[in-house]
Formats: sequence, structure tokens, C-alpha cells
Amino acid sequence: MATFFDPLSYENLGASIARALEDQPVRALGELKKFDGAGIYALYYSGDHPAYHPLALVNQKLPGSWAIYVGKAEAENARKGNPVQLEGEVGPKLYNRMRKHAQSIAASTNLDIGDFHYRALTVVPTWVPLAEIVAIRLNHPVWNVIVDGLGNHDPGKGRYMGVCPRWDTLHPGRTWASRLQPRIESKEQIQQDALAHLRNYPHELLSTL
Repeated sequence: MATFFDPLSYENLGASIARALEDQPVRALGELKKFDGAGIYALYYSGDHPAYHPLALVNQKLPGSWAIYVGKAEAENARKGNPVQLEGEVGPKLYNRMRKHAQSIAASTNLDIGDFHYRALTVVPTWVPLAEIVAIRLNHPVWNVIVDGLGNHDPGKGRYMGVCPRWDTLHPGRTWASRLQPRIESKEQIQQDALAHLRNYPHELLSTL
């Protein structure tokens, strides 16, 4: 049975937004400046942590090529039927989200904020969730799929019986995460899982290095 391309399908609309993200300039995460709007973003790593060696090699050769993480920041009123909120009305949602990530990375004992770059795209609020889903599906970022937990928050006093996220196990430093219960997995196991994931979803530039 014949299939027909629908440029307005949710999948294709999401893919077009994800491609628009890739067209944004690559900037240093440590020099993040305030801006308004909701949207999606990608983080890129080029440091020397052994868990991300192949990814870092690609980003050293061509910065902003292989995302380690893709995320979103939604507008508060996105679910209230207002799809055309102006950036100023939304406020600095995307900036605030990325700033928190930068703070988490800076707090880590084995990551350097200077090794991180980003792309960011402000998006009409209605399309933000779809754009993130498609961008993750296209890129398989290791911090989304394997070393998850970057976006976690302090659960608060009396709520530290949960297990420490994989991200904080591999990258200790956030004070609140140290109060959580240790994982069964070791740092070494998580590191090997990350490397295996990067081997399973290699970037096309990797073969040229």
C-alpha cells in the first residue's frame, strides 16, 4: 500500500523543529546569557571524562556535532490553550532551565563547565514537548537514555530515601544527591553502559577520526 508524505504530521513537524535546533549557533554553556522564551536545547561535551570519549572526540573536531543531552522548558500556560504566547510573556523559561544545568555541571567533581557548549531554540509553546521527543529520538543522547538524572531536583527534607540518580553517581558534587541512597551499580558500570550506548549509536564523523 502506498504511503504519502504529510509535512504537517506531528512527526514531521517535530523533525523540522529538531533540525531548526541544529541550525542554531553553538555557544559556550559557561557564558550563558539571559533570554526569554520556552523551547528546546542541546548540550555538547568535549572534555576528557572516559565515559564519553568517542562523543568528546567528535565535538572537539566539530563543536556542536554530537549532543550529550537534549531538554526542554515549557511555558506555564502551554497547557491552557494559549499556543501563541510571546517570548516576553513566557519569561526566561529556557534560560532558567539551562542555567540550572550549568550549575549542576559546575558542582560536579569530575566535569568542567568549560567543556560544554549548547544550542538553544525558542519555540511556540504548543510545539515544545513534541520537539523534545523527536530530538531525543533522533539523537539518542547518552544523558537522556543512559546516564539520566541531570534534570532532577532536591527532593527536600525528609525525602532522601530515594536512590541517587545515575548522573549523580557518575558525576558526584550536588549536595542534595549525596543524601540519597547509593545505587547498586558502580560508577564503573555506568561508565561502561555509557560507552556501550555511544558505540551502539555512533556519530557519522567518528569513522573519520
